[in-house]
Amino acid sequence: MAAEVIDVAAYVQEWQDWHHRHERVLADPHGFLAVTNLHWLTSEPQRLPDAPGEWSTGGEGVVVTLGDAEELVVDGTPVRGRYVFGHIPERGSINTTWGEAVIEVAKRGGHDIVRPRHPDHPLRVAFAGTPVFPPDPRWSVVGRYLPFDEPRPTEVGAAVEGLRHVYDAPGRVEFELDGRTLSLTVFNGHEPGSLIALFTDATSGVTTYAANRVLQLGVPDADNQVTVDFNRATNLPCAYTDLATCPLPPAENRLPVAIEAGEKIPYERG
Repeated sequence: MAAEVIDVAAYVQEWQDWHHRHERVLADPHGFLAVTNLHWLTSEPQRLPDAPGEWSTGGEGVVVTLGDAEELVVDGTPVRGRYVFGHIPERGSINTTWGEAVIEVAKRGGHDIVRPRHPDHPLRVAFAGTPVFPPDPRWSVVGRYLPFDEPRPTEVGAAVEGLRHVYDAPGRVEFELDGRTLSLTVFNGHEPGSLIALFTDATSGVTTYAANRVLQLGVPDADNQVTVDFNRATNLPCAYTDLATCPLPPAENRLPVAIEAGEKIPYERG
């Protein structure tokens, strides 16, 4: 079979368009670069410096008690006084608005949290993009998705010390890179049927962020083939801010090769 001929110029242009879209999402006025704090809720009501009201969690779930002159907008409806958000599922979140800010109420690693997002946060305002390796088609290969008989609950660490995440891993993806067979345990992506992989490699902590990078793999085709394009390896929010609870890769996803593709250590960590 003849080798596939790649139009390198078209490939690079498509990658550039994709990365520009990715960075626009990252720099959104209410994206992760706008997060000003990570508040861990307890049964004791606490007033936050960057969100209205007193916040707590307990038998009713997350509760906020707003002062006389304070207001939140929840699902388009202004609320005052005492408001019960209820029990939020793991990895779930509710975004409310307070003036120009978004107040995120979420659960991560079994803990209820509040993460205010203010568009004027200096980290977001000063964002100047993320350094990357030049895109190169050699880092894009076809892998084979190997589903497990049953999804495997997989516990991983987190960017926040002591926090743990548990994900159901539906399978792994096996691929060849420079004549070497490698594989990645994968988790479910945001789109139905899609897959993602968290990984580190020999560049981690040298030219790329030490804790993790993530690769969106898309949906395997009818033959369980899926594109593994490391040029699209991106940083998670924890690469930019300590106010994120990002998961770490499972131990088997520490690749023993240098993946010199995708996003590098952000300028903010330089």
